[in-house]
Amino acid sequence: MAMARATSGLQYPERFYAAASYAGFDGDPNSTFKALTSKFSKESAAILYGLYQQATVGPCNIQEPNSWKVVEYTKWQSWSGLGNMSSTEAMRLFVKILEEEDPSWYSRASNFVAEPVMDVQMNHNSTVEPVVVNGNSFETKTIPTENGSLTEAQDKDVVLEGLGSVTVYDQWVAPPISGQRPKARYEHGAAVVQDKMYIYGGNHNGRYLNDIHVLDFRSWAWSKIEAKTGAESLESSSPVTFSPCAGHSLVPWENKLLSIAGHTKDPTETIQVKAFDLQSSTWSTLKTYGKAPASRGGQSVTLFGTSLVIFGGEDAKRTLLNDLHILDLETMTWDEIDAVGVSPSPRSDHAAAVHAERYLLIFGGGSHATCFNDLHVLDLQAMEWSRPTQQGEIPTPRAGHAGVTVGENWFIVGGGDNKSGVSETVVLNMSTLVWSVVTTVQGRVPVASEGLGVVVSSYNGEDILVSFGGYNGRYNNEVNVLKPSHKSTLQSKMIETPVPDSVSAVHNATNPTRDVESEFDAGQEGKIREIVMDNAESEPVKSKGEPSNIHLLATLKAEKEELESSFSKEKIHSLQLKQELSEAENRNTELYKELQSVRGQLAAEQSRCFKLEVDVAELRQKLQTMETLQKELELLQRQKAASEQAALNAKQRQGSGGVWGWLAGAPPGQKADA
Repeated sequence: MAMARATSGLQYPERFYAAASYAGFDGDPNSTFKALTSKFSKESAAILYGLYQQATVGPCNIQEPNSWKVVEYTKWQSWSGLGNMSSTEAMRLFVKILEEEDPSWYSRASNFVAEPVMDVQMNHNSTVEPVVVNGNSFETKTIPTENGSLTEAQDKDVVLEGLGSVTVYDQWVAPPISGQRPKARYEHGAAVVQDKMYIYGGNHNGRYLNDIHVLDFRSWAWSKIEAKTGAESLESSSPVTFSPCAGHSLVPWENKLLSIAGHTKDPTETIQVKAFDLQSSTWSTLKTYGKAPASRGGQSVTLFGTSLVIFGGEDAKRTLLNDLHILDLETMTWDEIDAVGVSPSPRSDHAAAVHAERYLLIFGGGSHATCFNDLHVLDLQAMEWSRPTQQGEIPTPRAGHAGVTVGENWFIVGGGDNKSGVSETVVLNMSTLVWSVVTTVQGRVPVASEGLGVVVSSYNGEDILVSFGGYNGRYNNEVNVLKPSHKSTLQSKMIETPVPDSVSAVHNATNPTRDVESEFDAGQEGKIREIVMDNAESEPVKSKGEPSNIHLLATLKAEKEELESSFSKEKIHSLQLKQELSEAENRNTELYKELQSVRGQLAAEQSRCFKLEVDVAELRQKLQTMETLQKELELLQRQKAASEQAALNAKQRQGSGGVWGWLAGAPPGQKADA
């Protein structure tokens, strides 16, 4: 018999107090804040101070200080802004922010933080031994394997083990796993390629990881891949050393795994796209073009045809985002999308899926202090956001959950609300927007965790959901499997839901006639498939089910006739609109011709006006010349009159001189000589 030592990460509130002690909280608010600002930025220090006060004292109960006291006012503003946040939530946010600011804090703090230790006895027989750690009861289960035995510590409410022998559906089970399990983690990347699940990166005790592990679904055995760095193709850059990351997205593409974005210790300015070649086990950084988005983590990355749709996340400064970008994988070109409509509020750790190769669905996520359960739909053709009405058992708010699609159904697993993990696994029929609960787990089990990874694959010809990792007060590295039943896949409740109303919530299309056809086809197909499945499962009571089936068929027939009538009306209305459009275009053409004619006439009038202006200018010049001649003529006339007057005066003088001379006795001849 061998002895093995296993450790479990500190749980709350011990983990919070360890983090607070590491950050420098020593009981003196003034010295504490100075210590925080020496380790972190002023913004982060203020947030950590407010969260610590909220967790240890409660809501802010001090008066607002004067604004000129910058430090005191900053501390008060950070604390009072938390409102009535619960102590537990403040503790979890404090630890989360510290992990983002200093991912290695836990390993450094472990020098003075004692972790609980469990001594586990291992043998080749399956045993169950209760162990009490920090007041929490665990069971240590030993699962026989080909290479000896494998021990795993789980809660009492852990689900059934084994996979091939399990016939129950819609229940999480823990299959027998061989090989060395990866280190426990959350916020890692998970993807499936050819019956193998690949795990990359993540967060363990505040430390980012960069290891790659693969689980073969044919043998259910773990193995670790020794990755290398090197040049890969013409579209890759020079080799680099890849830093550990968490909160990234892992997407299979051709013979590669693409790792997009993620939090790192030394973040870059823009999103980095890394490629892992599955044949050569080689990492490289892909060169992209266009304006790349800002670096971030906790975003959603969804494969849409040959493009990746990136939404939201949280950047390196802890700013929440709600921007939308598309990366064309054929040209490696980024494109920022400015969609119309009301987009989702800024968030991270949400889930996204593509339906019918046209609609992007966004569900849940969280901000710094709250979680969401809203559903948003983006029409990828019209690039328009909408918020349809959800139906059925609408899930509670959550963040850090995982989502996978099986046909038209979207399974949401795990997540949390900053208080506890979510125990329900739910499914959304993306055609009818009806929610239903698949299963509910009890206790603190791995599938009720935040930051877990979930993939969909097949086993013995059936679809299976496989989960790995997560964080729910401790870090997990367990694998659990769920086989969705036909009942959960076909959404039995859609029979009770009116098809046109539910389908139209998603299909707000631009062509009403085409939408009517698609709504009818989707609803009709889903209902007929379910009827066939119900008949197959209830063959012994077929005679009892026949009246119900006949009633359903009659109902479907009536709905079909109603839809056909609506389709005919819409078609007639469309023809009328086309005719009106044609008439409007004809009127527009005639008005355009008239406008051109008026423009021609106006041009001719403008030309004639110009000629008249020239003539007027010439006439003005001539008039000025005539005025000058008139003045000269008047002058000559005055000169002539003066000359004539002078001559007349001269003659008069001559006549008067002869008379006086005669009187004086001078002869006329002498005067003349004189």
